[in-house]
This record gives sequence, C-alpha cells and structure tokens, in this order.
Amino acid sequence: MTVTTKGSTPGTPDNPWGDTKTNAPSNGVNLGPTQRPRPVFPEPVPPAVHGPARVVAMVNQKGGVGKTTTTINLGAALVECGLKVLLVDFDPQGALSVGLGINPLQLDLTVYNLLMERGVTAEDVLLETGVEGLDLLPSNIDLSAAEVQLVTEVAREQVLGRVIKPLLPHYDVCLIDCQPSLGLLTINALTCAHGVMVPLECEFFALRGVALLMDTISKVQERLNEDLEIEGLLATMYDARTLHGREVLARVVEAFGDKVFHTVINRTVRFPDATVAGEPITTFDPSSLGANAYRELAREVLSRWSAPATMAR
Repeated sequence: MTVTTKGSTPGTPDNPWGDTKTNAPSNGVNLGPTQRPRPVFPEPVPPAVHGPARVVAMVNQKGGVGKTTTTINLGAALVECGLKVLLVDFDPQGALSVGLGINPLQLDLTVYNLLMERGVTAEDVLLETGVEGLDLLPSNIDLSAAEVQLVTEVAREQVLGRVIKPLLPHYDVCLIDCQPSLGLLTINALTCAHGVMVPLECEFFALRGVALLMDTISKVQERLNEDLEIEGLLATMYDARTLHGREVLARVVEAFGDKVFHTVINRTVRFPDATVAGEPITTFDPSSLGANAYRELAREVLSRWSAPATMAR
C-alpha cells in the first residue's frame, strides 16, 4: 500500500510521486507508487571525460505509450546531469524531430540517407537542438522505405550500429526512439544497443503486447546481441486517482519485479504543451512535476548504470 500525507492529492507539489491517499504504515516505511520502498537516488557527478556512449533503445510495439516523450525528456534530464546525449529518431513519423522543434519535411538529409547512401556520414545528418549537449539524428517519412530496402542488404540487422558508430565516442548516452512495431528497424536498434527501455502506459491493453516484446528481445539476445540488457520498464501516463491505473501498475511490478523503475511518470497536460513548443519539458516548464519526474528517472537510470553489472559499455 502506498503512502502520502493524509489528504494530499496525487500529482500536486506535496505529492509529486502520485501516491494514493492512505495512512502511513505502522513500521514507518515510505512506499512509492510501485508499492516498494521508495529509494533516494544520489545526485550524479558529471563525467570528467565524455564517451563512449551507452546505447539505449526505447521500444514498445504499441504506439502512444510515451516512447518519444521519454526519449526527449530523459535525454534532456541526463544533459542536466552533465552528460552529452545523442538522440536518434528511428521512427518514420518523425515525432522525435517534431518534439524538438524540427520540421521533418524540410530536411535534406535524415537517418534514411545515412542508412541507404554510402556517401552520407553521420556528421552530415547530425543536428544540434535547442538544448546544449543534446544532439539529434533526425528522421522523416523516407525512413519507411528503408525497412523494405534493407531486406536485401548483407548483415541488414547491423546497419544502424555501423553508421552511428563514429559518433559514439563523443557522447555519454545514445537514446534511440523506435517505431511502434517489431520490424527490421526496431531489430536494428536492438542489435546495436547495450540496453532496452520499455515505456508502458498504465492501462490494460498496454500489457497485452509485453510478452511478445520480451520474446523478441530474448531472440535478439540469443542470435544477434548477447550483450543486450533490459534497462527496465517505465510506467507512464499514470493516474493514481484511478483504481485501474493502480491495478495495472501493481500487475507490472508483480510480473517484472525490480526490472520496473521506481520512478513513475504521471499523466499531465504539460507534456503535449512542451511538444507543441518543440522543447523538452525540463526547459519548457522546469519546475513542473513532469520535469522533476524525468530528473528523478535520470538519477535512477544513472544509479543503475553505476552498478558493476551494468558499467560495461
């Protein structure tokens, strides 16, 4: 059972974790929304030297679960921690590019050109964003043709890893925003990644495809990338005021245990507002609950990476 001060409302400044209204247990243990003891993550120390990047793929074959929102805002929060971050828009819809204020239809070079044209280098496609230390490899609808064209390529699952490899020594983290499918583009992202993060909306239908996704990840680990790790499952669009949301989150924790991040991203209108503005919520509304939630996620992610089992890149 979760804990808050009696009478506080989920999603308000005195209850930023979105806990439900319950009395504190007699043993005084403070539980977070995942119904586990709430940890305190240390403030990260900025690295003295940058690179090589840890590559993380944001994957879920269901659309609208917060992959792009998490890629943008986790990237921006990691930059605030002193890291250099590369974002890769690997979705033909180009939502990541749009969310950073870039019009995909006006781009001459995108990830598609990087994948399919030998004369194009990663530096040719790379764009700076409005956040210092946060760079982007953009995408647009052209990328949808790559999935068909890559079928005839030799080592087609390794093309993305090969073309972004020259950039990785210059960054600390590379986040790949994948399309909502488990096709060849997503397999490319999983093949070159060190870890995979699964944003998961707190509603019933979001749970249905998780087993298929885990099966795909397992196959990639066995056949293409034995070093691939599951970074964790991130509960998004959480509303502690609904019984359904609390039950779904409890089922996710029951099924995946410590693989579920302690940090939970609450549902808020500030995320779409930031998307319309073309900037991360950490700069659009720095003091908002959403911005603080992604800062907390950044600290949790870095805390996990600092553990001996996940330090190797």
